[in-house]
Order: sequence, then C-alpha cells, then structure tokens
Amino acid sequence: MTSAEPVQADMQATLDRQKKAQIAEGAVSAETRIDRIDRAINILRTHGPKLIEAMAADFGHRSLDQSRLTDINGAIGPLEQARKHVRKWMRPEKRKPMFPLGILGARARVEYQPLGSVGCISPWNFPVQLTFSPLAGIFAAGNRTMIKPSEFTAQTSELMKELFAAAYDEEEVAVFTGGPDVGGAFSRLPFDHLLFTGATSIARHVMKAAAENLVPVTLELGGKSPVIIGKSADMKMAATNIMAGKTMNAGQICLAPDYVILPQDSRDEFVEHARGSVARMFPNIKDNPDYTSIINQRHYDRLNGYLDDARSKGASLVECNPANEDFSQQEHHRIPPTLVLDPTDDMKVMQDEIFGPILPVKQYQHIDEALAYVNSKDRPLGLYYFGQDSAEEHSVLSHTLSGGVTVNDVIMHVAQEDLPFGGVGPSGMGSYHGFDGFRNFSHARAIYTQSRVVSKLAAAMRPPYKKRS
Repeated sequence: MTSAEPVQADMQATLDRQKKAQIAEGAVSAETRIDRIDRAINILRTHGPKLIEAMAADFGHRSLDQSRLTDINGAIGPLEQARKHVRKWMRPEKRKPMFPLGILGARARVEYQPLGSVGCISPWNFPVQLTFSPLAGIFAAGNRTMIKPSEFTAQTSELMKELFAAAYDEEEVAVFTGGPDVGGAFSRLPFDHLLFTGATSIARHVMKAAAENLVPVTLELGGKSPVIIGKSADMKMAATNIMAGKTMNAGQICLAPDYVILPQDSRDEFVEHARGSVARMFPNIKDNPDYTSIINQRHYDRLNGYLDDARSKGASLVECNPANEDFSQQEHHRIPPTLVLDPTDDMKVMQDEIFGPILPVKQYQHIDEALAYVNSKDRPLGLYYFGQDSAEEHSVLSHTLSGGVTVNDVIMHVAQEDLPFGGVGPSGMGSYHGFDGFRNFSHARAIYTQSRVVSKLAAAMRPPYKKRS
C-alpha cells in the first residue's frame, strides 16, 4: 500500500460504528458476553486444524502437536474459564462508606463496566493463542474489539480474518491485516484501550501513537528472562525443564529462558544434562516434525549472527545436535539448541532478547553475585529459580523484580489462568488472564448512594459558616 491514510480512515469508520453500537446497547448482559465467548471457542474447535496448517505454512515448519497444545487448546482454556466465571465477575463489589456514613444508611459499591472498543495488536510467535486468549477478558468485560494480527504470519492472519468475519458482525469484532503502515495507523486510533503484544522496541512507537489520543495501554513485551540455579537444585531436573522451555517453538517465546546463571563448577554437569535432555526430546532435529523452524530468513540470520559474534569474542559453543546433522543446507530455517558458555556482556547474545534456541550459561561464586547481575539489567517478563533452599528462594524473590516467577520450572506461570500475566518496566505494563483480565478491560466505576439522614445532618456543615445571630 502506498499510503496508510485510506486504511486509517476505513479503520476509524469501523471504530466509530463499534462505539456507536456500544452506546446504543447500554448494559451488556451476561448472555451477550457468553455468546461472544462461545463463538470464539467454536472457531477454535471447528477450524483448529486449518489454523494449525496455516501456522505451519507461515513458519516453514511448525510442530503440529505444539500448535494444537499451545495455540488452540491454550486459547480455549482461558475462554472457557471466562465463560464459567463471568456472571460472578460482573457482580457489583460492596465497599465501606467513610465512618459513620455507613451506619447512617449510606452505601458504596464498585461496578465493572465495559470500556467500549479495545484494540489488539497480536504477534507472530503464537499468532492464534495471543489473538484469541485476550478475548476472554475483553468479551467477559463486555467490550467489542478490533484486531491487527502480524504480517509475519500472513496466512494465519488472513484465515483468522475470514473466520472472525463469518462468526461476528464488524460492530463486534473487526480484523485488519497488513504491514507496518497498517500497524502504525491502527496504533493511532482512539480506542478505549489498546493491547499490544510484541517487542519492546515496537512498543515504544505503539505507546507514543496511543498517547496522541490518551488511549490507555496494556503492553505485553519480553526481555532477557533469567534462570537462577541454586546449589540445592536438582541439576538434571533443572536442565531438563529449562531445555524443554527453550526448545518449545524453537525458543521463540517472550517468556523463554534467556540465560542461565549457576554455581561455579556446576557448569559441565548442567551441559551434560542439557544435551541429554535434548537428545531424549529430539533424537534428530533437521527433519524432526516436533522441532519448529525460525520464522523467517531475517530472524535466522540474526540468530546465527549472535553465534558468530559470541564465537569471535571467545565464547565456547556447545551445539545440542544428537544426530550430528549438517544444517548448512536445509529446506527450513532450523537452528539446533546451542549453549553459549561463559558469555561476556560485550556479546550481542547478552545484550538483546534472544528469541531463539540459543542459551547463554554464566557462573557465580555466591548467590548475591547472581542477584546483582540480574538487577543490573532491565526488569524481565519472567524470572526462574531452581532450588530446594527456602531461605535462598525467599532471597531471590525479595531481591529481584520481574513480571512473574516460576519456581523449579520455566514459563509455567503464564499457564495459570488465575494468576495475572504481565510485565514490569521495559517488559510491559498492565496484566490480564482470569479475573485480572476482566478488570484490566473494565472500568471500575465508583458509586456512592447518600442517605436521607446524612443529607439532613450535612446541612449543619454548609455555608454560611458563621454562627447565625
């Protein structure tokens, strides 16, 4: 497209229709909210196989079983939970009026009202899950939505657009596909709320565009999520769980473990268990249907550039390649899991979020060194601790700050729908999932009802203040 202006005008017209319909509808019933949730679930259940095939085509190759688990089932779960609890979430919350107003008959409550139209910009790494799962909170809160999916997964995005159009009126759900120009125009629309999931660098532009209309934002970003392994940790279990998380979606996960920091002299044991773990999961990698490709040539080159940079600056690289396959010539963009041992901060792999199957491994002499290192970096989306020492666990949790934490595993806190999911600082702002998502996409409206008794007593506190003669 040569210009974003016609696109922005078209999107603005759709947003205007959504806002007008929202006002005309008034209070959004539980039945309407549940119906919208049910239609999203039906899309996933009915068309899941087609969506899985589209994701595989977009990636070059993506594990079909992984897509079923993470994108289809991973989105149905939150939607089903919202459907189950929406009536309870909608109930007004009683609050206590200032003493003694309550005992004199005054009442206070909070009612959660729909914001209106919520914009959603979803990413390419889990294109279905991160488009559909936010709808649990958005629909439960009674909102309408406009969606801009990623151009990197073009086939999946176009299929989602077709499926949403068949299931919803545009006044409920509208999807706009396209490249950066469309995304920029979308970000500038005067939504009632804007959810962006993606890279921190792009989020800066999205937040700046949203600020033009004072649109509140929820930003789900990423960062370099650290893994701290304590001396009391079961090293085999730690390595197994870490590599399972690092190889899922070939490490293209905002919550993927980005680097490991472990006790000195335990590095070789970790490497041994990590290699064994990869061999058990992926006896071969190059043509293994369970191992996902890197999304495109640009990211494939970027990741190989990290490895070349680390190698040139003195790092030791351990390639977890059980079948000793040659990846120099291949049909898809596959990179075997690779450990970067004792990296230094001048290496690109320690400066940027990796978003691929590369795992730097650092060492510490005392746990305080590990905490100081983590705290010297931007606050990450996730933090992971392995160990059986409760005092050390408490020290790690109380002396660090991150979006969320998983203890003795990685990534799994995001799968707990009753926990808020979100970042802090450069890893994001705002959170959703479960009731927290319902609240995030609602306006908590304070309502105070005055009593006749208080109204009469209040007359004594009104002007004129000087004593009457």
